[in-house]
Amino acid sequence: MVDDGEIFMKYYPVCLDINNRKCLVVGGGQVGTRKVRTLLFCGATVTVVSPETTDELSGLARQGKITLLERPYHRTDIENVFLVIGATNDQCLNQRIHKDAEQAQRLCNIADKPDLCNFILPSVINQGDLMLTISTSGRSPAFAKHLRRKLQSEFGPEYGVFLELMGSIRDRLLAKEHAPEAHKPLFEKLIQSGLLVLIKADDQNKIDELLYHVLGDGFEYRNLMENH
Repeated sequence: MVDDGEIFMKYYPVCLDINNRKCLVVGGGQVGTRKVRTLLFCGATVTVVSPETTDELSGLARQGKITLLERPYHRTDIENVFLVIGATNDQCLNQRIHKDAEQAQRLCNIADKPDLCNFILPSVINQGDLMLTISTSGRSPAFAKHLRRKLQSEFGPEYGVFLELMGSIRDRLLAKEHAPEAHKPLFEKLIQSGLLVLIKADDQNKIDELLYHVLGDGFEYRNLMENH
């Protein structure tokens, strides 16, 4: 506990923008391949260092989607990178990567070794722009995955559609020079009036009725979704 009575958290929750940032993955096996997929999905510029790699990583390198260095890790590999992931089964090498990253003040994650990380990777649920993350602070990744599977069924694709629609409405309101502070009650009314339920049911007529009731003319569902 800290002095003001608040609970001390081991990790600081944050969503990290790695778009176009240089990221290094050491290890070309299945674990490293999974890490590379996620980094690419988030827009990172990825370099992989490993004497041996999966066919998938070799294919990504041939397509120019990653830089692949088929050799052992060198300390200089972490120069000018934003984030480092160690994904090897060599514990001595993992220790070296961790030490080098700490000295260079890089963000570093060593797979399945939370004591060698200055950040850990949560289990993630993605539905369009909705991202839910689950962390057990490294205590039980298996339980985090269990919770993810459980929540995945509760937060379906309708949430992604909902956020896309809300974003389009917001853009249109801003284009009409609406004051941003005036938007909050409008969005709250859409939420409380069951917009999400209507989207899940794909009832476009009812959605249009609700949009007209809350926002007035010029907010038709199909048009909003096509022009977003």
